[in-house]
Amino acid sequence: MADEPDSLVLRFLRQIDQKIDRLDDRVSDLTARVASLEDQMIGTRSENAGLRADIVRLEHKLDRFDARLQRIEKRLDLIEA
Repeated sequence: MADEPDSLVLRFLRQIDQKIDRLDDRVSDLTARVASLEDQMIGTRSENAGLRADIVRLEHKLDRFDARLQRIEKRLDLIEA
């Protein structure tokens, strides 16, 4: 009889150990997936920063075109100076 409780306890401990191993595998998998998502977010932020820089350059270029157009209009007397 003394062997049965030990055997039963050992059986439960082995089951618990197996469950912990499965949980550890799942946590490792989730950790890798979260790391991948973080890398994707960093890439997306970099792309957004690049797009913002492009937009700012285009806005400056349009401002220069506007200034040139106003000078041309003044020279041609199309608008009042």
